[in-house]
Amino acid sequence: MLRDVREYIDRLEIDGHSVGEDHDDDPVLIDAFGRAVDTWRENYPYDERMPREEYDETKYLLQVELLKLQNSISDTGSRHVILFEGRDAAGKGGTIKRFMEHLNPRYARTVALAKPSDREAHQWYFQRYVQHLPTAGEMVLFDRSWYNRAGVEQVMGFCSPEQYEQFMRQVPLFEEMLVESGITVTKFWFSVTQAEQRTRFIIRQVDPVRQWKLSPMDLQSLDKWDDYTAAKEAMFLRTDSDLAPWITIKSNDKKRARINAMRYFLSRFEYEGKDEKVVGQPDPLIVKRGRDAVGD
Repeated sequence: MLRDVREYIDRLEIDGHSVGEDHDDDPVLIDAFGRAVDTWRENYPYDERMPREEYDETKYLLQVELLKLQNSISDTGSRHVILFEGRDAAGKGGTIKRFMEHLNPRYARTVALAKPSDREAHQWYFQRYVQHLPTAGEMVLFDRSWYNRAGVEQVMGFCSPEQYEQFMRQVPLFEEMLVESGITVTKFWFSVTQAEQRTRFIIRQVDPVRQWKLSPMDLQSLDKWDDYTAAKEAMFLRTDSDLAPWITIKSNDKKRARINAMRYFLSRFEYEGKDEKVVGQPDPLIVKRGRDAVGD
């Protein structure tokens, strides 16, 4: 499949006019016959992407609600952790960017950890994540998280079977301790289909300002789609708890994914000045409980 992608790149170009002001949105791939490559439609419940005008207005209103919630968090001293997980190119980073866009960075921060150092590799697995947990009044967004062990590390052989099994036994207990200590845990899984992931990788190859997003590890994942699927579903079945449920978001349309992630998060909490009409409820065609998405 990797060779097919590289050959396919030679027959495609990007319609730069479709990128618009927000370069992290979905550009359109044009094939050699001048046709748009609409892989985003695969297994997607809508025939058209969310319109830009509707997205911009809704995003702004939800970001205002996020600021209201942040003010409440600061006043009450509550603590919040949000995990953003999913396959490569599923839209995690773009969603985090929209969450953080207008929040006060003193009380909201993103954590994106690099490969463990030699010292960290010999620590208790959760140790390097614990030091980044929020204190009173803080919100922490993890761009990938301790679930690396259930996904990338397990599939790519970066951990032993014993380490994987130990993690799977410990993580529900770890998250139970977080919740019992007063930290709310929100776990998002952004779900992209195989054809759309392939298209996004191609765009990253072609577009100079996106090339930094494409790593050799990303390309290797193309040939391990089924392995990652099995790892994801085992993770849902074993770590989706009522205290810390997995929430899957269909992200072939990035705009709808971002809006629904914000809606789900805001709908969990009560705070002063909450506009119920703006927050609403997440779209059940886009958002699903993790264990209910197994086999989808």
